[in-house]
Amino acid sequence: MDIRNFFFKNRSYTPVPLALLIIYFSTPALPYLWYGLGCLIIGESIRFWAVSYAGGITRTTKVGAPKLCSSGPFVHVRNPLYIGNLFLFSGMVLTAGAPNVWVMLGITWIFFLTQYALIISLEEETLVNLFGDDYSTYQKNVPRLFPRLSPWKSDDDRTPMTFMKTLKTEKRTLQNIVFILLLVVIRQQFV
Repeated sequence: MDIRNFFFKNRSYTPVPLALLIIYFSTPALPYLWYGLGCLIIGESIRFWAVSYAGGITRTTKVGAPKLCSSGPFVHVRNPLYIGNLFLFSGMVLTAGAPNVWVMLGITWIFFLTQYALIISLEEETLVNLFGDDYSTYQKNVPRLFPRLSPWKSDDDRTPMTFMKTLKTEKRTLQNIVFILLLVVIRQQFV
């Protein structure tokens, strides 16, 4: 099995050991708590915006897409969901705190950048095969991870999903954030 496929199919579960480390070493402290909450809000806002355009297809375990999504946040960056996830987990690390919060943050970034490098490589290979020149043109004009300030002019005229439909699609991510933060609070109260 291609290791890239393993990480793609299991991308919802591979961060579990990292989440357990964050909970185990948690020692919340100001001002990190506020920075963390800010990162959580930014990360979920990015994810929410991206999911409103890409839809529930972002939850699939099969690489591919029925149509190239190049509207909404996808006119600024090709992988807004992954950027949102980096902010989310950075927010969890900062909110939870740790004896050496910067080491924990570094471990988190190394983990996600490694995982996403593998996943993005597989996704791009697949999308070039599916969409050919359209995706190649998109790749040339929209950066992989560092957003361009001016939006790329796309032919994709889709409208975003409604707030409620996006919320329903994003429900599992929100539940996981609350669950991890709740475990941090419980750990502080009983350990």
